[in-house]
Amino acid sequence: MFLTIIIDSIRFSTVFLFGSAGETITEKSGHLNMGTPGIMCIGAMGSAVGAYVYLSAIGGAGNANWLLSLLMPVLFCLLFAGAAGALFSFFAVTLRCNQNVTGLALTTLGVGLYPFVTSMMDGQITIGFSTIAHRYITTLFPTSFIETNWFTQLFFSYGILVYLGIALAITIAVVMKRTRVGLSLRAVGENPAAADAVGISVDRYRYLATIIGSAISGLGGMFYLFDRTTGAFEYVVDAYGWLAVSLVIFTMWNTNIGIGGSFLFAFLYIFPKYLNVSGPDKKLIELLPYLATIVILILTSIFSKRMGKAPSGLGQSYFREDR
Repeated sequence: MFLTIIIDSIRFSTVFLFGSAGETITEKSGHLNMGTPGIMCIGAMGSAVGAYVYLSAIGGAGNANWLLSLLMPVLFCLLFAGAAGALFSFFAVTLRCNQNVTGLALTTLGVGLYPFVTSMMDGQITIGFSTIAHRYITTLFPTSFIETNWFTQLFFSYGILVYLGIALAITIAVVMKRTRVGLSLRAVGENPAAADAVGISVDRYRYLATIIGSAISGLGGMFYLFDRTTGAFEYVVDAYGWLAVSLVIFTMWNTNIGIGGSFLFAFLYIFPKYLNVSGPDKKLIELLPYLATIVILILTSIFSKRMGKAPSGLGQSYFREDR
């Protein structure tokens, strides 16, 4: 059973990993986007729209190509979530609105828009993804190979998005530390006035970082919809979006640490479900992940080193004439 819990935790951690990795990019630019939960909902909604459009156009799942069945939802997810990031940037950068208010408004929009749009779709989304692309989202390798031994079960029991999430987290960390683009982005987040003085376009970097980060966070919503709920629209991902935002603080804005942090958050959430308890005790145990999150964030804020602190310009709008 312990191996099953570990595998399930790794799978579920992908929701947090995409959400926190995208938010890390955004916050490194100086944007505090509290709209991440809503953006993850919009990403899930976009993936559902992409699947619906494709399956409707070809006359149902029976005529579908597995590759297009996978690519269409991913493309629509990136477009919808990226557009939400662009909307946030328009208000935060161009209009210089309060970032906290803008983010919370975006979360409200995403959480409300998701059930409204998905309610207009029929059941062919679930049917289509249960038979075609859903296989590649949940399990990439053949079952006969996975069940060979514990090693193959532990490392090969997942779909393509799990491996993509880990690869993205590592890539983001390398880009942030080893490239000129990453250095410029960190400069914009730390001291936008100094970055502007040396010729770095603060507005451009913040726009692009927020759009790209939002698109990545949206993939967390898509993964939750098609892997965790197998296309059931009644489950909304926004609660996990808030945990993804808190995970950014816990991992000290480092996506490499985010891989382990996402697993920890997922394990805390998954483990109580395997305990044989019921009644009030079960409800109390289900609160443990959230209580543990609060404790972890408090300890992180107390013991974090200088390198683990938030970007100095986080949450602050920049206007050149204010220098």
